[in-house]
Amino acid sequence: MNSEEAPRSGQAARSADTDERARKRRLAEIFGDVLPEETSDDRPDPGQARGDRWYEENRPPHHG
Repeated sequence: MNSEEAPRSGQAARSADTDERARKRRLAEIFGDVLPEETSDDRPDPGQARGDRWYEENRPPHHG
């Protein structure tokens, strides 16, 4: 590997990064923001913070 190859590979990586950003920008212009960055599955469920306490407090009497 000579000294001329290293800048070319770095330049190629920058070019690929620029191409990828341009591609994403074009897709966003056409389709818009289809998927949110964070979904409800990514966020903690407020009911989970209570743990099993809610189920124990609301258990029907016949489930003893």
